[in-house]
Amino acid sequence: LISDLGVGDKQRVEILKVLYRGAKIIILDEPTAVLVPQEVDALFVSLRELTTQGATIIFISHKLDEVLKHADAITVIRQGKTVGEVDDPSSVTSRELAEMMVGSVLHTPERKADKGGDVVLEITGLSVQSPNQFGTSLKDVAMSVRAGEILGIGGVAGNGQDELLAAISGEVPTDAETVRVKGEAVGALGPNSRRKRGILAAPEERLGHAAAPAMSLTENALLSGAIRKGLISNGFISWAGARKFAAEIIERFDVRTPGTETAARALSGGNLQKFVIGREIMQDPDVLIVNQPTWGVDASAAAAIRQALLDLAAGGAAVVVISQDLDELTEISDRFAALNEGRLSESREMAGLTVDQIGLMLGGAHDMEVAHAHA
Repeated sequence: LISDLGVGDKQRVEILKVLYRGAKIIILDEPTAVLVPQEVDALFVSLRELTTQGATIIFISHKLDEVLKHADAITVIRQGKTVGEVDDPSSVTSRELAEMMVGSVLHTPERKADKGGDVVLEITGLSVQSPNQFGTSLKDVAMSVRAGEILGIGGVAGNGQDELLAAISGEVPTDAETVRVKGEAVGALGPNSRRKRGILAAPEERLGHAAAPAMSLTENALLSGAIRKGLISNGFISWAGARKFAAEIIERFDVRTPGTETAARALSGGNLQKFVIGREIMQDPDVLIVNQPTWGVDASAAAAIRQALLDLAAGGAAVVVISQDLDELTEISDRFAALNEGRLSESREMAGLTVDQIGLMLGGAHDMEVAHAHA
């Protein structure tokens, strides 16, 4: 079933369906959002071949480097209106395009100077059977994250990312000692108990997992924030408090929506993503794990989300960012580890890693091979 597949695999199926039909006009909306670089290159080889056979390709994307590399002409749209056209993509930079898109100067996220404090999240010997028959089970995963630190985890889709988030958030209970937060064994606790202890999560599948599609933004704010925001007392829901919390998320993260009573499924993917990430960040977690935090959002929103994650870490939280966007991980991570077939590599300082080393780690290479590549 398609519903059993991860987001990346769903995306590949959609692309294959379109290519198989042999259409003459093909419109692709964010086709590379959850693909790794090798898959992106293969897709564009196929698309270029189709253009030589007379097909017209309309490629909608926030990934400006890909647009500049592959497009023959560029149209920039902002809030439903065309705000610019570029006949020669080589005449502009990705930054110029981004600023044209958002209508203002683009600010690059600023990293903190310190390297973190005491260990907040510690995982040892974590092995989890995937609940999905097409998922990847975790095998003896070990890692630690300090207060004020961001650990970036990369990997090709379907290598255990969803399972790792579920194990840390409490969706999948494990042996008590495998997950410890501030020294307390929490592996056997469920999601609500972990939220009380400051462990929050934002999964990759935003519609249906991170948010209930038919429920309003107020209701979705309540579902996640009830415990830490004190929205339920003696069995009674504070709807005024829930609406206030939703409104604060909307304002701080610039969520484009008519209001707090709008259904989650009525939002664009990027705006729902901003709401989901903002909802977790604004609960002041001690540990936050996010999967694909900037999937499908524009350059300005992506920069804002990354800055919010950096600010959260600077405030003393331990942050785990799972992403297939290596540029994103390079930009915000203090350390990097790779997931491959459910196994997590030993983490390394991001500042000293080369693209070749990261590639080896993503492919499951051992530390000696990575060190050899460095030499």
